Amino acid sequence: MIEVEVKARAREDTKKRIAALGATPIGVENHLDLYFNSPLRDFKKSDEALRIRIKEDGARLTYKGPKLDQQTKSRRELTIRIDDPTQMRDVLSLLGFVLSAKVRKKRTKYSYQGMVIALDEVEGLGTFLEVEAQAEANWENEKDRVLSVLKRLELEDTIRRSYIELLEEEKRADL
Repeated sequence: MIEVEVKARAREDTKKRIAALGATPIGVENHLDLYFNSPLRDFKKSDEALRIRIKEDGARLTYKGPKLDQQTKSRRELTIRIDDPTQMRDVLSLLGFVLSAKVRKKRTKYSYQGMVIALDEVEGLGTFLEVEAQAEANWENEKDRVLSVLKRLELEDTIRRSYIELLEEEKRADL
């Protein structure tokens, strides 16, 4: 599965703009994302990610492959539900994976024309908007759709960096 995703920094009126689009509220989730680095290769260099996401409805382990283009955060994504995130963390640790970052956020989700619009309040960073779609093969068609939604929300400056990268930039700026 290809996750087709764009991200931008939200503006104060972004919630109103989402409502004006006619997007349907789905709900609010609290995420704790635990990111791991591989003993085999540096995920920063290979542009991959391995994450345990813990939220109210359970936990999931997700692998994200390298980004597929220069404009979006589109990439292959594989996700499985896990019953015990603590044991999964221990398994990864025993295999040599190292916890490299934690990201906490409150995500308000909306449904819009088969896509998900997420308003993320990220601890230590502020508020961002993500537009996501899923694709099997023709992911570039979905790319055009998610970019179109971002444009309609008047948020055209896309951010390809992950929340981890943005948090690291904030830490460096504070030094």
